[in-house]
Formats: sequence, structure tokens, C-alpha cells
Amino acid sequence: MAKVLDQPRYKCALAAMQTVQAIPGAIPILHSGPGCASKLNDNNGTSGRYSPNIFPCTSISEKEVVFGGSAKLRSTIENALKVIDADLFVVLSGCTGEIIGDDIEEVAGNFSDAEKPVVWAKTPGFKGNNYVGHDWILKSIFEQYFSRDEVIDFYSGKKEKNLVNLFVAPPQQDPYWLGNLRELESLLESIGLKPNTIFGFGRGLENLNKIPIAEFTILVSPWAGLESAKYLEQRFKIPLLQYPVLPIGATETTKFLHAVQEFTGADKALVERVIAEKESEFYYYIERFADTLLETRILGKRFTVVSDSQYAIAVTKFLVNDMGLFPEKIFITDDAPKSSREKISAELNKLNYGITTEVLFTTDGHEIHEQIKNSDFSGTPLILGSNWEKKLAASLGAHFVNVSYPMLEKLVINDHIAGYSGGLHLLEQIFTAAMSKLKL
Repeated sequence: MAKVLDQPRYKCALAAMQTVQAIPGAIPILHSGPGCASKLNDNNGTSGRYSPNIFPCTSISEKEVVFGGSAKLRSTIENALKVIDADLFVVLSGCTGEIIGDDIEEVAGNFSDAEKPVVWAKTPGFKGNNYVGHDWILKSIFEQYFSRDEVIDFYSGKKEKNLVNLFVAPPQQDPYWLGNLRELESLLESIGLKPNTIFGFGRGLENLNKIPIAEFTILVSPWAGLESAKYLEQRFKIPLLQYPVLPIGATETTKFLHAVQEFTGADKALVERVIAEKESEFYYYIERFADTLLETRILGKRFTVVSDSQYAIAVTKFLVNDMGLFPEKIFITDDAPKSSREKISAELNKLNYGITTEVLFTTDGHEIHEQIKNSDFSGTPLILGSNWEKKLAASLGAHFVNVSYPMLEKLVINDHIAGYSGGLHLLEQIFTAAMSKLKL
């Protein structure tokens, strides 16, 4: 029996069009119904060259459902190549095109000799959400773009010393995706590595071309993006470090830098010097505001997180290991693959002092809220989640911080909560929410 999805916290696989839009110079071509993209394209803009509302679409109608939409897709690609000054065109299929059996691989293959590269990826919503769609798109780009003769000639087995491919969260699904990515880039640069990313301002095809010549790939993710990262490892023999925790604050960021140093062979003395400097600065600010941070009248000791795997793990570790708080049940809402859930739970429970918590994987917002209502926080709760938790927090008198999608009442431009400084940014949000409730 079908299950109603109450309070959706992700979108269908076609929404991973935002992965394409986050690559400067790339543009998606959608083989879908006219309403799909307009409903999916609802947050955080693009990489900057194009409006988020610029995406060629076949707008499949009843005619195409009956007679097939391949011809319309072919003409849409032809016209897009004529009128849009893009560097890379990525054809994506929605549910309707897949159901009626249109072969986007065959159609896109007709443009193999086009002046600009045209690749394709099947992203029907009935096969998954935009977390897996992100992975499908990246793998398709890596498979097809790197099969072009001029790209093969470029890399031809060579490697660039200290060049590291870096991937984090699906662009735009995570409101802090770009700020977090830039902060992790900065950390890698500080220890002598050269991060190579393809998303956001100043990146794009120039960096995409360098992916095969990187010495290493680092994926900071519990599971999303793993298939495409492993593809790079297998095809181009690029060693892969999957670090399952987005590092927030001093404890986890130091662990991250140690793991990167050990994996890449970066200068150990330099890494230790950077860690010492960053930790000193982090704890300087903590000590300055220790009286506020330790005041239980402002903030209680128990919290819950309602978010995707990335933030459920990262926020829990930060609040326990750096701030000494205690987790109630943690809710993971990204429909993580069943094969990954045991590892995700185990990683989340690697907490200081043997602290553990129950982890529930669910997409049912009603169930989540009912369980939170019945939890004993022994004081004012702290709830970190999406905009769906705001009303719940108000009804419980809880402190609320919006850290994940949907984020409807907060604008994130280039802010971040990753790294040493990101932990301080998150503390600012938490204590701002708590102090706003103080009665003067």
C-alpha cells in the first residue's frame, strides 16, 4: 500500500538538475512535463551565469505520450545549442519520458560531434530522490564527458601532484553547500594541498577537465555521491577517501585534517601547525563567551536533530563532543539506502564519554513530531531541523535552528557551518535563538 509522505524534505531525482546548474557554464535540458522543473527549482539560485529559470524543456504533452517524444527532444537539443552560450549541456529525463520509453541515450548520441559537449542522465522521480539523482548525474558526466577524444588526450595518464578532487553535499539541497565547500577548500589549501572542485563561482569545465589528473579524491559524505566517486577511483585509479562526517567545530575538523594528512601524505608538521593555530583561535572565542555558553538558564542540555544523514551526524557530534550537550532521539530524513543505515548509525554514535542515542530513519514528518512531543528533554528542548520543525518548536516552547532543507525563512548566501569557524557560526545561531527567548 502506498504511503503518504508528510512534510517532504527532499525532491525527486530530476531536481538534481541543480547539480548541473551549480557547474558554471553547464545547463540542463529536461525531457519532462512542463510543470516538473518549475516546481522543483525552488531554492538557492544557480552558479551565477544563468537564471535558475533558464532550462530548455521538451514540455511533454499528451501528443508525445501517445506518439513518443524523441523528435521533440532532438529539436529541443538542437535549438538549445543554437541559442544558449553554454559549455556543457546535460539532458535529463523525467518520469513521463521514461515511462513512454523515449531513448534519451540514442537522441543525445546524435550530438556527439556537436561543438559543445552533450551528455545525458536518466533521472526519473519514480526511481529515487535528488540525493541519488545527484550521484547519477555526476557519474554520467564522468563517464561520457571523459570519453571525448580531446579530454582523453588531455589527461593521458598524467597526474598533478597534490591535486585533490573534493566533493561534499548535493548542491542547493544543502542550504550551506557552497559556503561549506569553500571552507573545506580553504582547509585543504592550508595544509599544502590543491583542492579541485567543479561547483560555484570560478570553477566549471576548467576544473572538470582536471578531475582525471588528480592524485586523490575526497568525498565528505555519509553516502550521497559515493557511486560517482568510486567510478573515478576505478576508471582513473584515483585513491578515494570517503570521510563520512561533515566536520563542524574543533574536535571533528581536527580529526578530518589528521585523516586527510594520513591519506594523502601531506606535510605532517605543517598539518599539526595548522591544527594548533585553528584550535587556539576556536577556543579563544569559546573562552571569551564561556559564561554565556555555560549558562543553563539560556540553553538546556538536551537536543534533537531532524535532518539528512550529513547534518544528523555532523551536528550531533559537534554538540556532544565540543559543547557537552546530550542527544535525544535523532531523526534522519533523506531516505538513505538501507545498505548504509547501519554504518550511519554507528558513525553518529561515535561520541565522547560513551554517549549514545537512538537513530530513526524515517520520511514521515507526523511520526517525527509525535515522537519529539513525547520525549523528555528535562528542560527547554533544542530542535535543529528544517522549516517543518518551526511550528513544532513553538508549540513546545523549544529553541529552534533551521539547518537543512526546506529553509524558507532564512537566506544563506555564502555562510557556512563546516570547519572550525563554521562551528562558531552554528553556535551563534543556536544561542541567538535561545537568547531571544530570555525575559529581561
